[in-house]
Amino acid sequence: MATLLYRIGHFAYRRAWLVIGVWIVVLGGVLGGGFALGGHTQESFAIPGTESQDAIDKLAAVFPAASGASAQVVYKAPAGATVNDPTYKAAIEKMATELTDVAGVSSVLSPYSPYAGNAIAKGGQTAYTTVQFAAQSDNVTSATLDAVTATAAEARNAGLTVAFGGQVFQNTTFGVTLTEGLGVLFAGVVLVITFGSLLAAGMPLLTALLGVGITMGAVTALSAFTTVSSASPMLALMLGLAVGIDYALFILSRHRTQLAKGMEPEESAATAVATAGSAVVFAGATVIIALLGLLVVGIPFLSVMGLAAAFAVLVAIGVATTLVPAMLGLAKGRLIPKEGSRAWRRAHAGVTTRPTVGLRWVTMVMKAPVAWVVVVVILLGTLAIPALSLDLNLPSGGSQPKGSTERQAYDLIASGFGPGYNGPLIIAVDITQTTNVLGDLNSIRTDLGKLPDVAYVNQGIPNSTFDTAIISVIPKSAPDSPATKELVQAIRDDAPSIAKSYHTPITVTGQTAVAVDISNRLSGALVPFALVVVGLSIVLLTMVFRSIFVPIKAAVGFLLSISASIGVVVAIFQWGWLANLLGIDVPGPILSFLPIIMMALLFGLAMDYEVFLVSGMREEFVRTGDAKSAVRTGFSHAARVVTAAALIMFFVFFAFVPEGSGVIKGIALGLAVGIVFDAFLVRMTFGPAAMALAGSAAWWLPRWLARILPNVDIEGEGLRHHLEDRAWARTQDAAISTDSVLVGIEGSAIGPVTLAVPGGALVFMTGEPADRRVLAATIAGRLDPVDGRVQVLGAPLPSERAKAMRQVTLADVGALESIDSDRTVSEVLAERLELSGPWWRTGASSRQLETWVDRINTAFLSAGVPSEPIAAGASLAVLGSLQRAVIVAAAALTERSGVIFIDLGDGLPGERDDADFASVVAALAPESTTIVLGSSFFGTSRLLAPRGRQTLDLDLYTFDRKGVLL
Repeated sequence: MATLLYRIGHFAYRRAWLVIGVWIVVLGGVLGGGFALGGHTQESFAIPGTESQDAIDKLAAVFPAASGASAQVVYKAPAGATVNDPTYKAAIEKMATELTDVAGVSSVLSPYSPYAGNAIAKGGQTAYTTVQFAAQSDNVTSATLDAVTATAAEARNAGLTVAFGGQVFQNTTFGVTLTEGLGVLFAGVVLVITFGSLLAAGMPLLTALLGVGITMGAVTALSAFTTVSSASPMLALMLGLAVGIDYALFILSRHRTQLAKGMEPEESAATAVATAGSAVVFAGATVIIALLGLLVVGIPFLSVMGLAAAFAVLVAIGVATTLVPAMLGLAKGRLIPKEGSRAWRRAHAGVTTRPTVGLRWVTMVMKAPVAWVVVVVILLGTLAIPALSLDLNLPSGGSQPKGSTERQAYDLIASGFGPGYNGPLIIAVDITQTTNVLGDLNSIRTDLGKLPDVAYVNQGIPNSTFDTAIISVIPKSAPDSPATKELVQAIRDDAPSIAKSYHTPITVTGQTAVAVDISNRLSGALVPFALVVVGLSIVLLTMVFRSIFVPIKAAVGFLLSISASIGVVVAIFQWGWLANLLGIDVPGPILSFLPIIMMALLFGLAMDYEVFLVSGMREEFVRTGDAKSAVRTGFSHAARVVTAAALIMFFVFFAFVPEGSGVIKGIALGLAVGIVFDAFLVRMTFGPAAMALAGSAAWWLPRWLARILPNVDIEGEGLRHHLEDRAWARTQDAAISTDSVLVGIEGSAIGPVTLAVPGGALVFMTGEPADRRVLAATIAGRLDPVDGRVQVLGAPLPSERAKAMRQVTLADVGALESIDSDRTVSEVLAERLELSGPWWRTGASSRQLETWVDRINTAFLSAGVPSEPIAAGASLAVLGSLQRAVIVAAAALTERSGVIFIDLGDGLPGERDDADFASVVAALAPESTTIVLGSSFFGTSRLLAPRGRQTLDLDLYTFDRKGVLL
């Protein structure tokens, strides 16, 4: 990973305008496409597979008049009057008639209708009209709602107070305000303080805004094809800004530190992308995996939300690893800190006597690690206590802002009728198996009325075909009350006995039941999702840090920070602590999907800080072996950038709290406090204290586990080896160089082999067949060396194996018997030419084949080896063993590689065949091509070999198999 990112960094630095241009084109294309498609957000809380949603879908087919969304028009008469007064009654009935004429309204039930039930409150001052829409709530257009609210003029002119309630009128949408912009401004201030340079501070902001623009365009385009809630783009915007700034900050901070230490700008940019960029890719990948984990919950709107946020992180990773080095390529040396500046002094902190703030803090923590661990656990554990009373639900009219019409309607119904009238339950009754429809419906109504927390039950209304009926059950409690959830479950528990008694299966549906089902589904998924996230963190961190203790410590810290964050959200939004200060009108249940969203996001963000702090500790421990010194040094080097990153995240997230709607306000606050808890209490206090207590045991990993785990090199250790090997390779003039290389497998390796083969040389390699093949495969890049250095034509191995594989060809002449003797010379050549040719060439031309056949015949003549002319159409069966061997070698030479290994097995059958073969191949191959011939024994053929090339001997029989020190 580090080596790949190193090359990407070099490319972006050198081709800065190309990379920048590509990103600008992508931004313009995605934004333009999103606007052209005309996508828009809409709220939908459908959850397939639940009883409530299945019932809604069934009603849409058999009882369309009852399947759509419903709303209430609430009236309140002036003091001393009632809605039954002739003036007010006439106004209400006239308004009901006007409502019936509104396009999109399927039925209207005024409070005076005999089917309205208990629609006029005791005392007669409050009443409501039920409006049934043809479409479900997410498909009711704003034009229909505007037409509905416009009918209120007559009633208001008569002196009535009129308000509109129901889910269709709930304002769950929101947009960016000036307050959110202040978050970016604060982030800019942190960047200026961190870098001490306006140019450096502006880069992360610019790249993050570009990434967010791409994300917003993509989400807008997606909304043209599927339902996207307004929370999805806002969550993507919030997360995209935070991680976009932070990821660029990590890379730019490493770059500036390296510049201050004297590294050349281009090399520094590439190295920063390779090292800090590896951590960015890993941390971003964990966020993406956690967000994609939301797909398994099976809730469509939550899946879209997770996809949008994951895409924002993916774009942030791409921008940080390509656009940032491109901008560094434009800045070149202008980002070098001036000698004596704060940035320069921080880079040289190791040679100064004044300790940094980070060093002073970690030294204080490590003096009493047990005390700090206890303090953090007690503090976060105490803050997590409110999470034990977590109550999840979807937003209702009671959570809307004061002064809004839906909030006014909610309060009027609650005060006039009772809170349960704001969330009636719809009971769908299958009446196909009963012969006493009305009698059974009345009996069911009576049974339902006996349940706890039932305020009123309307009489059953059959559909026109008398196969389905609906009964409205009004709870005593509010729609988001735990008692209402219990009532929904009580009705479902009684459903089997009702079906058995009256032969009428029933199901519970309606918006309140849908909200209960979503909350139950998410509550049930919360613990399994937490276990998956924690398990994922342990696996990933074990791979990264090659340790058992570090992942467990990180997982425990994550559980502490997420529990405390949810506890704070519950205390503020559910219990009402500090609610007025944060603009929360009415405390209530927590948004159903808030905890699981917080868990997914905080997990990935916590990994950011864990990786950047602990990677430095591991690097120092590997170098020195001193565990406590490694904690101190690694922490002090990363503390400033992690502090800056956490503050930026906090400001960006918290900026969405003051003006955000109830949906985004809770998520933003939870993430903001979660960042503070995780960065400053868990990662920067609990973490180093626990590492100090563990000492060297913190880096222990069972040997068997180390062998099976992939090595995720985010510290750039592999890159350092690559750079060292590349520097060594550049000092080599030979086509093939090995420096004390061991080849084979650990515990039974051949070597050490040290050799230097000049370009165009002819090498006679003798040894056991397996040994020859292993050495050839290693030099060809097919097999990694066990130890030592290898370079082929300037490509160090194994880091540039792809380049080596393109320049080295392997041919097995000793396996002539396996070649189909019925094939012709041209078929053998054509097959290799086709495989080695460019992708757009479908096959070898007849001219190419004729040219190669002529070259083969010319090579025999040049080498002075007698041979009948070989024809392109000649079958291999009619050729001698020497001629067939040359054909196979010629086919390998069609790849035009700089080095070719040809294995002769135990040698060709004729006494002079090996020598003649060497002579012909030497004449056939270009002078610059290095030829390595392998055989079990060459004998006198070595002395008869051509003198036109420099020749070398490599006798593998002289090398012993050696064990490798681990």
